[in-house]
Amino acid sequence: MPDGRLPLNRRTFLVTTGLAAGGAAVVGHATAAHAAPSRTLSADPFTLGVASGDPDHDGFVLWTRLAPAPLAEDGLGGMPSRNVPVRWELAADERFRRIVRRGTVTARPESAHSVHVELNGLEPGRDYWYRFKVERYISPVGRARTAPRPHSFGPALVMGFVSCSQFEHGYFSAYRRLAEEEPDLVLHLGDYQYEYKKGVYNVPGGNPRDHEGPETVTLAGYRQRHAQYKHDPDLQAAHAAAPWLVVWDDHELENNWADEVPEANSDTPDPAAFLQRRAAAFQAYYENMPLRRTSIPRGIDMQLYRRVRWGRLATFHMLDTRQYRDDQGCGDGYRDCPAAVDPSRTITGDEQERWLLDGFRRSQARWDIIGQQVFFAQRDNNAGPLKVTSMDSWDGYVASRDRITRGWIEAGVRNPVVLTGDVHAHWASDLKLDYDDPTSRTVGSELVCTSITSGGDGADSNPADHPFLKINPHLRFYNNQRGYVLTKITPGEIEAHFKVLPYVRRPGAPVHTKATFVIEDRVPGVQQTYLRPVEQTLAARSAPVDPGRQTVIDETVRP
Repeated sequence: MPDGRLPLNRRTFLVTTGLAAGGAAVVGHATAAHAAPSRTLSADPFTLGVASGDPDHDGFVLWTRLAPAPLAEDGLGGMPSRNVPVRWELAADERFRRIVRRGTVTARPESAHSVHVELNGLEPGRDYWYRFKVERYISPVGRARTAPRPHSFGPALVMGFVSCSQFEHGYFSAYRRLAEEEPDLVLHLGDYQYEYKKGVYNVPGGNPRDHEGPETVTLAGYRQRHAQYKHDPDLQAAHAAAPWLVVWDDHELENNWADEVPEANSDTPDPAAFLQRRAAAFQAYYENMPLRRTSIPRGIDMQLYRRVRWGRLATFHMLDTRQYRDDQGCGDGYRDCPAAVDPSRTITGDEQERWLLDGFRRSQARWDIIGQQVFFAQRDNNAGPLKVTSMDSWDGYVASRDRITRGWIEAGVRNPVVLTGDVHAHWASDLKLDYDDPTSRTVGSELVCTSITSGGDGADSNPADHPFLKINPHLRFYNNQRGYVLTKITPGEIEAHFKVLPYVRRPGAPVHTKATFVIEDRVPGVQQTYLRPVEQTLAARSAPVDPGRQTVIDETVRP
């Protein structure tokens, strides 16, 4: 089972747990003897799809939430105020001819009729298919996969990572294209949903679709917003395609929040009101994500950082850089700020930092992969003597970055790789101990995924033209289109394909690879192996799409 999780506490917030027969732990469980009498639902309750998450070598979490009216203003999805028994099935084949496990879990109104089923005792390194049933209704089918045996590498791991999916800024075609890649694992690095009401956060030309409801402040509001996102068929397809590892950034609660400090122009500036809002956001996040019961919120606290092992091939250290950080220095934004280099400041908190460094020392993985939210490498935007960097990123917490970087060096981590979201653009960079000395040795690698939709269509460009790459020679790649990163991880290398879509303001965009980078075993830093010229990208944007046409490096452009 993935480690780095806290034991359950009697102060568990709004949700109860229990054990079901057949090697499954279920959240919101009740025995049949105590379930409310069955009364027929009037519509299909599986409008939010299905999901799986947090895989290990013998199991994973299965998730669904019942919501026949997903956009209901009370956040309860049109469900009656009663317990509803939900049957689940796990099969060794897509047609469910070989059922390997089944059981029943009770969906409760106090958890917005969400259910989490934790399975164990399964075979390592193989695919399973799952579905749920309520009365006469059957959910869509999802595919999950267990990790390889703990001491084996297993086959190549195809892993995609994504971030920043602002519903209003475009259509989730990137999720659909990622699902079509048939990955083994998906990492979501934050900003899964956004808190704004309609008309507040707009892209040039106007938003192609709108949020329902006011800015999310209450539990009902967060539940409704999560339901609006989960109701999207492209997002549902990505969840059904593979298990996910999820962590949040800021917009799952509020822009630029830091621990118990709201943003400067918060809708909830009062400290007590903000903490109530934080508890509501955390509760809704758990209800709507395929997380294990060790992440059940306890009031304003939620254990989200955790460690997931994929055999000997990779260890994923999933971080939370929001819940424990000191407030951003000098009022956010890009600043030449003394607080950035204050050795007492932290972005992870002391406990999480110790947990991460201990994980480095204990690791026997070929690849130690840090899944986290904000830019890790230095990005100085000033070519002169001043150092002007983003206070919301690791640049605002230089001592934290230095301690963690030195930690993996001192632990002898074989291949440290940082995965990042947040910045709405693709980046690739070498990691250094001393970013001010271009000749200092490279000690790690960072891959940054662009947004799914946030920022709208974006635009293609020549990466060499970006001023940051000229000021910061360790930054190796930039692209400002929407998309995701698809990686293939083997014992010898990580191959990272930076996937981009030409537009998101209308649905159905094709996808192509803008650039490919390789990280070789024991060779820190990123090496570019492919770059699609800007001219080809611009031509592909306006050319008619042929479903059978092959682009360069034999990647199908999908309609």
